[in-house]
Amino acid sequence: MSHQTGIQASEELKSYFAGVKDSDVRLMKVGIDNEELILLGNQNVDGSWEEDFDKCILSTIEPKQPCYIFYRLDSQNNQGYEWLFIAYSPDDSEIRQKMLYAGTRATIKLEFGGGHIADELFGTVKNEVTLDGYKKHKVMKAADAPLTMSEVELKEVKQQHLNAAISTKAATLPGVSFPIDDQAITELIRIGNKEISYVQLSIDVAKEMINLEKSCDLEVGQLASEVPTDKPRYHVFLFKHTHEGDYLESLIFIYTMPGYACSVKERMLYSSCKAPLLGGCEDVLKMEIAKKLEVSEGSELTAEFLQDELHPQKNVHRQKFSKPKGPGGRGARRLVKKEGEEGGE
Repeated sequence: MSHQTGIQASEELKSYFAGVKDSDVRLMKVGIDNEELILLGNQNVDGSWEEDFDKCILSTIEPKQPCYIFYRLDSQNNQGYEWLFIAYSPDDSEIRQKMLYAGTRATIKLEFGGGHIADELFGTVKNEVTLDGYKKHKVMKAADAPLTMSEVELKEVKQQHLNAAISTKAATLPGVSFPIDDQAITELIRIGNKEISYVQLSIDVAKEMINLEKSCDLEVGQLASEVPTDKPRYHVFLFKHTHEGDYLESLIFIYTMPGYACSVKERMLYSSCKAPLLGGCEDVLKMEIAKKLEVSEGSELTAEFLQDELHPQKNVHRQKFSKPKGPGGRGARRLVKKEGEEGGE
């Protein structure tokens, strides 16, 4: 399932959903504002669902702004009218917005009620959410081979992140922020959900894009062999281990930089892009990264090293204090007696 952001529907939206499903409302537009799902607008039935489709939806979507749309069809099931759920995420919208809407998608469907949703449509450009685009979607869907439930879940996640693109600067985060490839976002969501244990990301210097290099399941003993000796990389590893008798699965972000084997430009870009990438993973995808590491060689990434970094050993033994010796070289002992002293040397 898709990763959740913690954003919930406002009380006003919940109340509206409760009474709208069998009304004469044709379309509802929902958005995210101040970390809350709110109603942005609605339109009433005018003609048939096909006649209303383009004029309602195309007048509702805005440039560079993701949104959710519930569109009422004319067909009914045992719960009432059936609805089409549309997740619209324009190619040119900001990556933080795209990721936020993708991560809240399951929540809004749950709030509305999955039993009323007859079909779903995802679009990144206007043509994909027109009546013609929806009909093409239905044809392609009918032609798809049967999938398992897990494959359906994964396919839905991938559909949310097609054609990810943003500007090369992010005002809310330090450093340089490059667009993240749609496959990379998909696999970051999967490892955040602990569906896989390893993701490796790279920077395409020429295209100024963060790409997916590899994603898979691997053991900690195999981690070192995945680190290139001549290229920087970002790695996210799900470290499965025990500590004080408890079984833990901890996400570790690892930045590997093999010294001067790579170019100066690569070193600068990887260093500058690290903070915005981590910000997106933690703030938007809500990935709980337990530790952030930077190493120069893969051989450093042993189970013992990761364990010590996550759970530093506490020095419980306190050394007994011993009075230090006086400084040496103070010269000969004094021979002159102070007044009142008795005896002699």
